[in-house]
Amino acid sequence: YLTVSIEPLPPVVVGDAVTLKCNFKTDGKMREIVWYRVTDGGTIKQKIFTFDAMFSTNFSHMENYRKREDLVYQSTVRLPEVRISDNGPYECHVGIYDRATREKVVLASGNIFLNVMAPPTSISVLAADTPAPFSRYQAQNFTLVCVVSGGKPAPLVYFKRDGEPIEATPLPEPPAGAGSWAPRNLLHRDLDDTKVPKSLAAEGEVGGGRPLATADPPRGLAAERGPVTETIPETVVSREFPRWVHVAEPIYYFRHTHAPVSDGTVEARATLTWTLNPQIDNEALFSCEVKHPALSMPMQSEVTLVAPKGPKITMTPTRARVGDTVRILVQGFQNEVFPEPLFTWTRVGSRLLDGSAEHDGKELVLERVPAELNGSMYRCTAQNPLGSTDTHTRLIVFENPNIPRGTEDSNGSLTGHCGFRLVLVLTLTVILELT
Repeated sequence: YLTVSIEPLPPVVVGDAVTLKCNFKTDGKMREIVWYRVTDGGTIKQKIFTFDAMFSTNFSHMENYRKREDLVYQSTVRLPEVRISDNGPYECHVGIYDRATREKVVLASGNIFLNVMAPPTSISVLAADTPAPFSRYQAQNFTLVCVVSGGKPAPLVYFKRDGEPIEATPLPEPPAGAGSWAPRNLLHRDLDDTKVPKSLAAEGEVGGGRPLATADPPRGLAAERGPVTETIPETVVSREFPRWVHVAEPIYYFRHTHAPVSDGTVEARATLTWTLNPQIDNEALFSCEVKHPALSMPMQSEVTLVAPKGPKITMTPTRARVGDTVRILVQGFQNEVFPEPLFTWTRVGSRLLDGSAEHDGKELVLERVPAELNGSMYRCTAQNPLGSTDTHTRLIVFENPNIPRGTEDSNGSLTGHCGFRLVLVLTLTVILELT
């Protein structure tokens, strides 16, 4: 007789040592014990280790550079460090000689499933659809996205605000073919002509698309509220606050999805969407936490929502001269800013040097500055969905001893001086030809 049995194994974590033990009973003479790894839904069986009882030898069927199996005892194989690729079913085949023929081999087998888990390797929280402008007159929706990579199986992901779990309304997964991670605007606020909300109640159904943006008023209207003003060396900073009132408690909407990765792990994404309220959401701490059977304690990543305040602006060269290329750069803020701000440059009372009304980006470059720009005031507007701040800095242009006064054009080029040199060269050429 011959019987084979294998005790089931609990899930194991990547890097653990695992012992595959094949239990068998027989009163016959043993021929061999072979371990197989089963792949492709059971259609392929790959030998990984063989014990030959006739010669009392054992050998691995894997390539030398992948040889990781050790025979502990005739029927027991040990994997020192399991990998995700080791996940799957295994079979142990035991062969004995038939007593009657002494040549024919009788086989029996048992199987086991090795479940290999992997803890998440990374977690991050980011803001969807950023950088985005600040809405002065209308409430807007905001979405945080938590990305968790490297886990197997898919982890449990949830959000907290200021250390407290958030009770959110779950959303169904998006239909196939739609943008999996694209947040939807869930709420809409009605505004009248005076920009005061008429209704703070959410619409009855969940709607898609972005709410219609309200046109921003002329910048001169910002003084109507008497914006807060701070003094920073060589700059003036003014902060803009929302002009609508939002008194309702936030309603959070949550979506959790995951997608398989080629290495056998999954990438999980969770989104948290709500109607942003800068009055109470500014400086609120949001965290994304992950629970996973391969983790001894939750894994987390956190961000603090902060409106931009007090941009630090540098100008190079510090003493600009006529004809120089001047770079005005935002180097940072007095505080950490999240989400990423949107930067817009304008020249107060006029257009920029290249003729455009504004320029986007952290840096403004002025090529070959002319003397006419002396005293020009430049405004950098930094904004994110939580607020907006304007920083003004003045450009002082000094004379350039290498450029005679009045020889540069409006772009700072030396047209007059170069024209004189050109006339001189042409005159000399004519004289030489006549000679």
